[in-house]
Amino acid sequence: MIRSGERSARRRGRQKVMGRHRPLALGLAGISVVVAAFVLHEGSEEPGAIGSARTPPRTTRSPAPGAPAAVPPLPEGTVRIAAVGDVVMGSLPYDLPPDDGASFFDPVGDLLTGDVVLGNLEGTLTDGGAGKCDDSDSPHCFAFHVPPSYSHLLKKAGFTVMNVANNHIDDFGAEGRRQTFAALRSVNLPYTGRLGQITVQRVHGLRVAVIGFAPDRGANDLTDLSAAKRLTARAAKTADIVIVTMHAGAEGPDQTHVGPGTEYFLGEDRGDCYRFSRAVIDAGADLVVGSGPHVMRGMEFYKGRLIAYSLGNFSGYKVLSLGGILSTSGVLHVTLRADGTYVSGRLNPTRIVEPGTPEPGGDGIDLVSGVSEDDFGSHAARISPDGTIRQP
Repeated sequence: MIRSGERSARRRGRQKVMGRHRPLALGLAGISVVVAAFVLHEGSEEPGAIGSARTPPRTTRSPAPGAPAAVPPLPEGTVRIAAVGDVVMGSLPYDLPPDDGASFFDPVGDLLTGDVVLGNLEGTLTDGGAGKCDDSDSPHCFAFHVPPSYSHLLKKAGFTVMNVANNHIDDFGAEGRRQTFAALRSVNLPYTGRLGQITVQRVHGLRVAVIGFAPDRGANDLTDLSAAKRLTARAAKTADIVIVTMHAGAEGPDQTHVGPGTEYFLGEDRGDCYRFSRAVIDAGADLVVGSGPHVMRGMEFYKGRLIAYSLGNFSGYKVLSLGGILSTSGVLHVTLRADGTYVSGRLNPTRIVEPGTPEPGGDGIDLVSGVSEDDFGSHAARISPDGTIRQP
């Protein structure tokens, strides 16, 4: 951590077996548009499954004898997605924003809009538990936590799902995880990324699945490509659109480029972002959004699906190094058809200003456009000066 001071044919095959849904955990209390699907493994402390129910199968009228079988119609409509990178709102006990964070996201509030608004929660929502750095002498050990009440800031800002597959969800151990998940549930804000977890949001009658991956304990493991493909394929069988978010890659201002091969940081395997992204698209993902390197990376299209390798730091109040490329960020807006095909996209540049809050502006478009062309050539996303993202 840096600190300061993937088809119409295939889709029709997916269409579905909508009568073959797996057991779902019911949506959070008072929210009828969101459900979360989980695979819970023996021994998991995962508190996200808060009840269970089997979704009724989607049925069609039986055809008359001798008549051809009825074919369910293809879904219609579009889904608007907004995504950002790492979200850090400070860290107890001293590095917290003024006014209890009430105005923290105000400058970028107009950008955090969409049917699905996704961010990576880089840290915990807890005021208890032993910190992983308590007995560490390493200068590279960082543990982030803000009060559980800060969950309402995320909800107020417009987020509809938070990724917790990352290297900071365990900063304060089992108690930190428990409090974090409870805090998110308390404001009806779903999360994704725990082992076997598929989080499904209903949008205009469509099912949008979000799955988080990271090379970290307790998360869906992005270094296990076979397992990642199986989980993504499972989501693709029950959802109309599948979004995969990954927290992966080496960290630092010199890590804007993506290439084939495993990346390492401080000796840790941070995954092969290139292979992973293609693998999950092959398995049925429609959009891949990355975070983790703490800098923005390029975008490319693979089989008509957009991969945004890293959206950088969205905020980093008093705990992330700032300046130049480290403060360069953006909000990715993507519209997908109901079958997952790409309609349009735009990168809205943002930047982090001292002491670590987000605001519109900055050089994100130029940065991402340049590294996209450098890294992906003919597959690179074509990004115009106004941020419009077009397929090559």
